[in-house]
Amino acid sequence: MRRESLKFLKELIEAPSPSGFEEPAQRLVRGYIDPFADEVRTDVHGNVIAVKNPDGKPKVMLAGHCDEVGFAVTHISDEGFIYFQSIGGIDVGVTMGRKVVIHSKDGPVEGVIGRKAIHILEGDERNKIPKIHELWIDIGVSSKKDAEKLVSIGDPITYATGFERLRGDIAVARHFDDKIGTFVVCEAMRLLKDKRISAALYSVSTVQEEIGLRGARTSAFGIDPDVGIAVDVEHATDYPGGDKKRGGDIKLGKGPVLYRGANINPVVGEMLKETAQRRRIPYQFKVVTGGTGTDANAIQITRAGVAAALVGIPNRYMHSPVELISLRDAENAARLLAAFVESLTPEMSFIPS
Repeated sequence: MRRESLKFLKELIEAPSPSGFEEPAQRLVRGYIDPFADEVRTDVHGNVIAVKNPDGKPKVMLAGHCDEVGFAVTHISDEGFIYFQSIGGIDVGVTMGRKVVIHSKDGPVEGVIGRKAIHILEGDERNKIPKIHELWIDIGVSSKKDAEKLVSIGDPITYATGFERLRGDIAVARHFDDKIGTFVVCEAMRLLKDKRISAALYSVSTVQEEIGLRGARTSAFGIDPDVGIAVDVEHATDYPGGDKKRGGDIKLGKGPVLYRGANINPVVGEMLKETAQRRRIPYQFKVVTGGTGTDANAIQITRAGVAAALVGIPNRYMHSPVELISLRDAENAARLLAAFVESLTPEMSFIPS
């Protein structure tokens, strides 16, 4: 991967951005994508919208959501322990014993999620996953007064894990879901920087996907695209217990995932597949018979309807502190989207025949 691109990805992953608190990530997005766009703006919801060739046709929206699941401070005890609730879908079973960072107005505050030691767990406690409100964060103080000097009710919280490369192109980080999608739509615009395109391209870093596809809904309404393609992560099935019968045969490093199903406009879906074949870009395939639960779902049913599609980045251990992806899959997704946009002409129709 290009050195500057890898640097941006690492910084983007490590910028805190739980849903509703995306500003640190969005500042990075604006700075990175600005040289490749004719215009960059941020809407009232917090979506960052970069535009190339705004007068072109058709109007194409690429969307990757920059928000991540996380937590927020809800209570500080008299002893200085921090209680919290989840933002988005959290697996409580992987939270215990984790280091976390509380992002206060004065800077990061490190802590650990505590639980009684195994030696003193009694009966069913050993086999039971506690409720999230039964856990706490220990920041190393002994009173509410001392804790309140450091953190406030409502401060967002993330796992204290960053970006690392494991082997070759395999990387691990908290919540590639879905900063890798934001990265891909930014890279697609970078690849088109010096290209003449007929389409108007809108690369959007959306917000609040994890709590209801909210940023895609508002940004798509404002842009009113003809075509809208979301980039999100897809569950890989190449690990012990991965169910290929239900989730398809999806592997890290074998290319981005393309889809068929109700959420995918058949014209756009076929064009993506043909573009991948023509450019010799590896891809995988999955069928999703209903809505996909991604920004593509919100984009498709905006206004009178949008020709929607989805591109997935295979991901192991989704919504955990140790999500795994292949960087090569992300690069190939950006290449595919850039080639797709480059192939569009004003007279194209996306109405199914």
